[in-house]
Amino acid sequence: MAFINYVTQIQFEFGAVQLLRQECDRVGITRPLIVTDPGVKAAGVLQKALDALPDLPLAVFDQTPANPTEAAVRAAVAVYQAQGCDGLIAVGGGSAIDCAKGIAIAATHEGPLTHYATIEGGSPRISERTAPVIAVPTTSGTGSEVARGAIIIVDDHRKLGFHSWNLVPKAAICDPELTMGLPPMLTAATGMDAIAHCMETFMSAAFNPPADGIALDGLERGWAAIEKATSNGSDREARLNMMSASMQGAMAFQKGLGAVHSLSHSLGGVNPRLHHGTLNAMFLPAVVRFNAQAESVQKERRLERMAHAMGLASASDIPEAIRDMNARLGLPTGLAAMGVTPDVFDDVIKGAMADHCHKTNPRVATPEQYREMLHQSL
Repeated sequence: MAFINYVTQIQFEFGAVQLLRQECDRVGITRPLIVTDPGVKAAGVLQKALDALPDLPLAVFDQTPANPTEAAVRAAVAVYQAQGCDGLIAVGGGSAIDCAKGIAIAATHEGPLTHYATIEGGSPRISERTAPVIAVPTTSGTGSEVARGAIIIVDDHRKLGFHSWNLVPKAAICDPELTMGLPPMLTAATGMDAIAHCMETFMSAAFNPPADGIALDGLERGWAAIEKATSNGSDREARLNMMSASMQGAMAFQKGLGAVHSLSHSLGGVNPRLHHGTLNAMFLPAVVRFNAQAESVQKERRLERMAHAMGLASASDIPEAIRDMNARLGLPTGLAAMGVTPDVFDDVIKGAMADHCHKTNPRVATPEQYREMLHQSL
């Protein structure tokens, strides 16, 4: 049975951050903990959020790591409880938003965070007691502001997914102006993350026509805008379309992702210093080739439809077009250029096989097939 759910409220416009107090009042947050990271604070973006909350008592946790960890969640929960907070405002990229979702669980539920991980059967344990979250994205990549999931590195070093409709932010404030100062390489890497979401969810075999339409439109927007946003960060139209592509990819991936994310989640757990969006960009060509043989992909002409959205002549052009785009954006040429060596492949494959995205790929990969995709991505 297909389950289709679009539930969150989104404020999407330039200057939307000014609506932050209004959304706190609507959601019922009277003493928020703002969750962010040092880079967002240094860039002055956190201050824009604070300026929109001039008379609201609040606390700030600004130590979210590049890949959120269970340790960071614990540290933030201590602040949340000590300051008597009753809700969360995440200001940042996917890391800050996912960290806030982890805090929303840990501040209101007993036991270790792993008890609530999807692959541990934890999704039903995440109850409506979760602390309310308002998400203010400052990158155009993960789309976590409209998604039911979070990715967190737990204490045993696994990079795990946490999924529940109770984790969907109560409000998403999508202000493209907050992305205008994003550096080119981060624009490129997060942008390819958004494009990967649109492509993977469109290739998934699950039945969800609304998600397919949202993902395909998001791919068209993202593919056309990413070079412009990367080369000219002040291009307002490109920034708007990249933020929309990011949001759309996450709205659609309730349908399921696939082998790109199985591999990037696992490798990101093995080496947390690697950027998730960049890893997705590296894995996309090999996974698209692998998925081309899937019965559902062929029956629904999914690669042909993606090629049309990307302005390509043929479905067979997609893998090389992605490699060419990565090169034009200045991203690494492959995993080897990121310092990845084949000696970690066994651990990566083990993690990919256990990842929550593994079984929603249109072809369920074997360990040998994952190894081949890894070699192709070097």
